[in-house]
Amino acid sequence: MTKTVLLAGTHSGVGKTTVSMGIMAALKKREMDVQPYKVGPDYIDPTYHTAICGKPSRNLDTFMMQVDGIRRTFSKHANNDINVIEGVMGLFDGMDSTEIASSAHVAKSLGAPVILVINVHGMSRSAAAIVKGFSEFDREVNIAGVILNRVGSPRHAQMIKDCIPDIPVVGILPRNQEISVPSRHLGLYMAHEQDFDASKLADFIEQNIDLDAIISIAESAPDIKPAKEEKLPESDVKIGVALDSAFCFYYQEMFDSFREAGAEIVPFSPIEGEVPQVDGMYFGGGYPELYLKELEHSRTTKVLKDISADGMPIYGECGGLQYLSTSYEVEEKTYRTADLFPAETVMTKKLQALGYTEGTAKGDFIKGTIRGHEFHYSVTNCASDARLSYEMKRGKGIRDGKDGITEHNSLASYTHAHPASFPVKSFVEKCREYKRS
Repeated sequence: MTKTVLLAGTHSGVGKTTVSMGIMAALKKREMDVQPYKVGPDYIDPTYHTAICGKPSRNLDTFMMQVDGIRRTFSKHANNDINVIEGVMGLFDGMDSTEIASSAHVAKSLGAPVILVINVHGMSRSAAAIVKGFSEFDREVNIAGVILNRVGSPRHAQMIKDCIPDIPVVGILPRNQEISVPSRHLGLYMAHEQDFDASKLADFIEQNIDLDAIISIAESAPDIKPAKEEKLPESDVKIGVALDSAFCFYYQEMFDSFREAGAEIVPFSPIEGEVPQVDGMYFGGGYPELYLKELEHSRTTKVLKDISADGMPIYGECGGLQYLSTSYEVEEKTYRTADLFPAETVMTKKLQALGYTEGTAKGDFIKGTIRGHEFHYSVTNCASDARLSYEMKRGKGIRDGKDGITEHNSLASYTHAHPASFPVKSFVEKCREYKRS
């Protein structure tokens, strides 16, 4: 039996992340094998899921991965005691005015029952109207339970329960300011940056949510045949992955895809000045702007230009793009960065881009449709003769509807790509060619 439940909210900010983390922690406390998932292009929440559950959280996104893609990912990892999927935004909020990339779309694609989290602060009977509207808006979505968050008192809770006769209320959470995930300037802190107390969160959930009801709802999900486990090929190339507090935005699926293509992942820290002996490098997104002083004096920063000129394939995304540019200006102070590309990055106070991206790549080894997302408070000003290899159908990119700056065998973009469309095999093959040269 494939026990599965999707935890969704009526909108962002209702406590969905805290509830999801708490339920995962409480189920783990029962010694259940919990496989976590996150709907949408999120790097941060999955780090908490992973820390709590002891196994990598997987992203499910029907825009970047398509429906078949999320089903493949789910079937590869669903062989466990229970699958817990944290939704994104409001249940029906998708790309533009469509259902694509919404929690509802994922729930329908997997047949997963939904538990709806509602922030009931300042309302009583209106909560019933919300439940009725959500349950009838798309009857293909099975809303099987409701969790009331920020309840003021037992009387407040009872009033709301009396108004919702058709769908069981499986949790009533009192207001608790201590149970939350702190935020930073561009989002939440990563799990490794926080000493959050999972046991305290589990206790809070156990006291206020009917876990047996959650498990029962999860049992109503359709059985999904696990994908056949394929043996990984023996690795014949090494790819260095920048992995520290400055570069920490990665999809687990990207690492898996590298390994499936025959590459060994070698983590290293640019902050610490590490330069691994590898055949290619990958710089993900993150928070390089917080560590520019360290990065400016890092040995990694000083040698990357020569490594790139030698022909090593180097790929960067967002924070990676910023770092691989010539300089990075933050609060009117300019720092020298790796200088792989003829471009200068400036941090801005205004959000420059947020949303899904789609482009056609026409580079030397990155070709075809690339789907991903972008989120940045910066602009990257390229030299007039800079080569931009992505023609954007959707999203802002670097400039003039283009993204993907290229120099030698190095490529960087504002687009955070997903391996469902990013040509991992081509990149790994380019690393092989470099190794043989």
